[in-house]
Amino acid sequence: MSEYFNSFDSNMYHENQNTGMGDENNGLHTEAPKQTRKKKHTGRAGRTAKRIGAITLSAVLFGGVAAGTFQGVNYLSGYTAVQTESASAGSAAEGSAAGTTQPSDSGNGQVLQTASSASSDSMSVADVAEAVMPSIVSITNRSVQEVQNYFSMFGYYGGQPQMQETESMGSGIIIGQNDTELLIATNNHVVEGADSLTVSFIDNQAYEANIKGTDSANDLAVIAVPLSSISADTMSQIRTAALGDSDSLRVGEQVVAIGNALGYGQSVTTGIVSATNRVLTTAADNSADSTTASYIQTDAAINPGNSGGALVNMRGEVIGINSAKLASTEVEGMGYAIPITRASSIINTLMNESTLVRVDEANRGSLGITATTVPSSVTEAYGIPTGVYVSDVTAGSAAESAGLRRGDVITAVDGRSVTDVSGLQDLLQYYSAGQTVTLTVQSITSGSYAEKTVSLTLEGSSASSNTGVA
Repeated sequence: MSEYFNSFDSNMYHENQNTGMGDENNGLHTEAPKQTRKKKHTGRAGRTAKRIGAITLSAVLFGGVAAGTFQGVNYLSGYTAVQTESASAGSAAEGSAAGTTQPSDSGNGQVLQTASSASSDSMSVADVAEAVMPSIVSITNRSVQEVQNYFSMFGYYGGQPQMQETESMGSGIIIGQNDTELLIATNNHVVEGADSLTVSFIDNQAYEANIKGTDSANDLAVIAVPLSSISADTMSQIRTAALGDSDSLRVGEQVVAIGNALGYGQSVTTGIVSATNRVLTTAADNSADSTTASYIQTDAAINPGNSGGALVNMRGEVIGINSAKLASTEVEGMGYAIPITRASSIINTLMNESTLVRVDEANRGSLGITATTVPSSVTEAYGIPTGVYVSDVTAGSAAESAGLRRGDVITAVDGRSVTDVSGLQDLLQYYSAGQTVTLTVQSITSGSYAEKTVSLTLEGSSASSNTGVA
């Protein structure tokens, strides 16, 4: 055992000497530890490490140079990702608007084109208004009407009816042009009885207009402004409306109404399609076929002055002609528009009729009859056709020479429908004495009414404005 411990102590002593460790308190001399030299990488492993480092450094340098070059080119060309995205969005919006507002060719006024917009996507209300407003006009109707004063109402002395100039406002839609005229569709009641018509375009420039054709039964009319009177600046700002398909409308679809509300100028309202094919019964509608009086119902605000304006879908296409509003303290948000698919065929006919130019009163022609309007109640009770009933024929007049008789019913003049005396008198204001017209007449033959045509030459008369005289 003592040999074991002696051997252990001896080994410990020699280990301390080799490592330089010792006890300074015991006075032992110690040497500083020797530094261990690093071994150099030699051989294949060292060469491989160098190659890897060189490749890595080259990749980093190449990536930095490439990235810097790419950004420099972008900077010099003014390109950024945001600019590209904005430009793309702007181009799409511009293309959509351009497709909607391009004017359609109306075939020189011969055929009304249903010109769909180029964009099938829905636009915002602001975009629709901007696209369609150049196609909408304001119409001012000035006329002289007979009014009753206080004394005439009660039969007092001096109570003669007085003539008073009146003014009413409406709207219209530019539907095309022919070689000499710009054509505008509107409601018949907007232009009815007008002594003069004035059309104001989007640039607020006003021009005189003439009636092209009217259809009182369907409350539609076409008026014309001579192209020669419209300035080049105005022509550059107006556009022909794009027409849509009202048959494809769905209840709940958003629509926009544009027109000359209250005569203040163009305004925009929006709402939804409340109902389609809504049949309305009006006092002026004597037709037994109620299916022709179908309307689009909408809660978009339609006010006086909006009549004749456009009801538009969210692609900027006209799908209706605003016509009426149900006014009552119990009713809110019930406006009506004539569907464009029903109006198109009628407008096609009206836009091809000869333009009516008002004749001075001193030169106007007359038929030489006394007439009255056939009420709808009489039509239903006695089977008398709707039109102007001839109650008397002036002796020696043009009507007598043409063979008109008491009891005949005039239904049209030169193919233009007439349903009452005022309509006949309004129409005769566009014919001068000596002009030949063709009348469509329902005459009693063998106990029943049969249609015939009568041609006569109008005579001069200053009394054609009197009630019941034509």
